[in-house]
Amino acid sequence: MKTPLLIATIFFTGLTFAQEKKSDTLKTKKIEEVVLTKQVFKKQSDRFVYDVAASPVTKGNTTFDLLRQTPLLSTTDDKTLKIVGKNNALIYINGRKTNMDAETVTQFLKNTPAENIQKIEVITVPGSEFQVESSDGIINIILKKKMSDGLNGNMRMSNSQNKYNGSSASFSANYRKDKVGISANLYGGDNIQGQHYILRNGNNLSSNESTGNIDDPNQYIGGYLNFDYQLNDQSNLALSWNSNANKSYNSTVNLFNTIRVYDEEEQTFNTNYTNSRNNENARSYNNSVNLNYELKTDSLGSKLNVNAAYLNYRRFQFTDNRTFLADSFGNDTGANPTQIIYQNLPQIINNFSGTVDYTQKFKNDFTVAVGGNFNKTKTDNDTKNDTYMDGQAPQFAPNHFIYDENIYGAYLTLEKKFSDKFSGKIGTRYEITNSLGTSDNAAEEYKNIKRNYNNLLPYLSFNYAINDKNNISYAFSSRMRRPSFWELNPVRNILTENNYTQNNPFVKASSTYNQELTYMYKNSYFLILNHSYFKDQITQVPLQGYAKSMDGTISEQNVLRYIRTNFGDKQEMSAMVGIQKTFFKQYLTMNFNIGLQHNINDGALAVDPTNGDIFLDKDGNQIVYRNNIKSTSILIQTNNTIRLDKKKTWFLGVNYFFVDKQQIELGMLKNLMSLDLSIKKNWNDWTFALNLNDVLRTNIVEIEDYQANGNYNYVRNDQFRRGGTFSITYNFGNQKVKKVRDIEGASDAIKNRTR
Repeated sequence: MKTPLLIATIFFTGLTFAQEKKSDTLKTKKIEEVVLTKQVFKKQSDRFVYDVAASPVTKGNTTFDLLRQTPLLSTTDDKTLKIVGKNNALIYINGRKTNMDAETVTQFLKNTPAENIQKIEVITVPGSEFQVESSDGIINIILKKKMSDGLNGNMRMSNSQNKYNGSSASFSANYRKDKVGISANLYGGDNIQGQHYILRNGNNLSSNESTGNIDDPNQYIGGYLNFDYQLNDQSNLALSWNSNANKSYNSTVNLFNTIRVYDEEEQTFNTNYTNSRNNENARSYNNSVNLNYELKTDSLGSKLNVNAAYLNYRRFQFTDNRTFLADSFGNDTGANPTQIIYQNLPQIINNFSGTVDYTQKFKNDFTVAVGGNFNKTKTDNDTKNDTYMDGQAPQFAPNHFIYDENIYGAYLTLEKKFSDKFSGKIGTRYEITNSLGTSDNAAEEYKNIKRNYNNLLPYLSFNYAINDKNNISYAFSSRMRRPSFWELNPVRNILTENNYTQNNPFVKASSTYNQELTYMYKNSYFLILNHSYFKDQITQVPLQGYAKSMDGTISEQNVLRYIRTNFGDKQEMSAMVGIQKTFFKQYLTMNFNIGLQHNINDGALAVDPTNGDIFLDKDGNQIVYRNNIKSTSILIQTNNTIRLDKKKTWFLGVNYFFVDKQQIELGMLKNLMSLDLSIKKNWNDWTFALNLNDVLRTNIVEIEDYQANGNYNYVRNDQFRRGGTFSITYNFGNQKVKKVRDIEGASDAIKNRTR
């Protein structure tokens, strides 16, 4: 079935069903007709809470649109979300971590209507009870699961246009009858992700420039099914299933390469031209099942929570990389390629996990929480790499890499409310990690890579309400980050004949230490001071030069490898002030942040950690890549919703962000900014919206780096983010929400580090 037909089926089947329930809907008073006076944004002891139900930006938007307009959150790539302009955020749903890969999470958020969301919690410094990694914060999405008996839901259909056209549709429904609650979501769509690259690297004696396009078509379908049943007044059982499938066939890379090498005898540059034409077919499947049991042990809120989960992730990827000789105009000068590389890069991940959490509350406002977790993961990567070069014998490099990992964890937190003004929380998490990576086609010292380490991760926070208007809080947390599974798989992702990325099975876990001081005034104005220290940070580092292998062989051309590795230490310090407030009798809702961030980098890499290669300059001197540069940058973000009429049916959105240039691991990232506009019309149960993104076409990534040894590296990546999206959303059924019981979602606590 073709995707456009599937989209239409999702939308119109739901529409027909919804019309049958229209009479019930008319009996229910519309929520938007009530004047909402509750506080939209507030600070609790360890988190910021954004009450979506009291915000005018919800209706007709997707969950991703809602998150990018949430105070303290931002995105510069339309894929990942950042907290306070810093590290990527982890997505939790109903207090449990999603066990979907990053691509699936993005599709899920972009295809889940914001009407399904009750509130959003932003946890900048997570406590010991959370299984989070590194300095990442948490975005906890609380879904609307508590409602009166009956059925409600929504449907959404959208069409987007930037470089290419894309479409999507989703259908969500919630049903409750007595003790049974069911919620479901189905979405599908297709798009082509277009990009344009300019890559330059080299020195004054040799250089390589590659320019061209990458087009990645995607067709996807996914959804979730959640079932919960109240066993009795004290206990309930919940089962959830999440699924996503993505197909990306005929993804193409077309780059024109200009290679210049200085000839010392002739004292001139020799220039060669080639074309790199890569074709890729890939598909992936993500399925996870989660079972949750909750038992309330007293009337104070004490409870036992037991979870079990299983994840199966499969990705199949085949690439055909060809290099052709060319002239200065980019035309092929030969019928046959000078080099062909076939790659088969499958990845299969199976994960079993379990958690037990118990919270005991006492009458004197004292809470004890204790729990443990177990994760068992196995990844299977049976890769093949076949190289055919003109006039040479074929080279075959198969590699079967298997990675087994077991994680055991336990935590204890103590929380006390000493008075109406002062509360504190202290805790610690202890984790044991045992892993083994085996490779059947590697040197003897690389065949078995063992990692056994223990980590004690303390946490401390306090919150002091000076009075009704002023609040101050402090938090300290130590965390670790384990490498993602795809980062450990020792394969090369080839871009051109001389440029590629290299994963690294030797990457070890990194540690981070975070401190944060927050001041809030009237639940509307806030100041956040933050310091983060990263030890052995995991990142991607460019190494370039003439590669010399351990057997003494030296490459004939200057090569560039982007290698995953542990790259020294780093510090980030930031100060941000912001406001979240409504003005002019709720005609204007403003969310504005401005801050400074200071980065201190301290890293060096001289040897390819995957095979021991060193890099030489033209004179045979070893090259070391260094990044010990400091930078200070400004961050500005403002999201504004303007109500255009008294009936609350027309809304104008004006959103803007600016990120000043700053030093990152790859070099100096130039400033980024984007102006986004939207217009929205609410008409009964329908919402019509038009969103214009990156109106000024300024959200283009540029990175440049200049080393003391004369090497330089420049990357320009244009993802054609300027475009528009038109969407139609229809809400049906009983929209009346009533709290029946407090049920957490099923366990999604798997340490998901899939691709």
